[in-house]
Amino acid sequence: MYKVVIDLGMEILSSHVLIASTMNANTLRKIAEDHAKLGVRYCIQPWVFEEERATLESYKRLTANWNHAGQIMKECGIQFGYHNHNFEFETIEGKIPYYDILMAELDKDLVTMEIDLFWATKAGQNPVEMFKKYPGRFRLFHMKDMMTIEAPFYNPSTDDFAPVGTGKIDFDEILAARTIAGLEYMFVEQDSTLDGKPFDSIKTSITYLTTKFLV
Repeated sequence: MYKVVIDLGMEILSSHVLIASTMNANTLRKIAEDHAKLGVRYCIQPWVFEEERATLESYKRLTANWNHAGQIMKECGIQFGYHNHNFEFETIEGKIPYYDILMAELDKDLVTMEIDLFWATKAGQNPVEMFKKYPGRFRLFHMKDMMTIEAPFYNPSTDDFAPVGTGKIDFDEILAARTIAGLEYMFVEQDSTLDGKPFDSIKTSITYLTTKFLV
């Protein structure tokens, strides 16, 4: 696999890898070393299973595990991170896990945040206000738009995805604050399309970003 990637001249900036709480240090180091061989800069935790986010205590266990993973990754030159959906913003036991647990207890030097702007917005959050509250902690953006403005919800299931710049998210405001966020890389993501033409949607997103913001 490594040789194929190198031969094609591919640059892989970031990956999504489920770091299980049962992984020992040797397994985590092997993951980090494999990333380093490929030249991958970021290893991102992309999901939390429902049973692992049922209580504040379960979230606290996750943060401890991720800090541990982040330390091992850092020793291998890899930055660990977390990708949100919308469920982290649902109130549990009077607290909002994203703010009261994750941002409070994750070591900012060991675990960065890959903010999914779509899911944060669907949860009723204002990304710019998040950047101002936690400057420098959002090195990666997942870029996707939404067709409709809805009341906040926390079930990560919807087909409301739209190409960037064609929907309701205010990317002018968000990208004006990208320095505050600490942005290093943006990733266009198209989870699904109503017309079944994902590559057309990705092209629309990239054209919008490159002609409006990356000139």
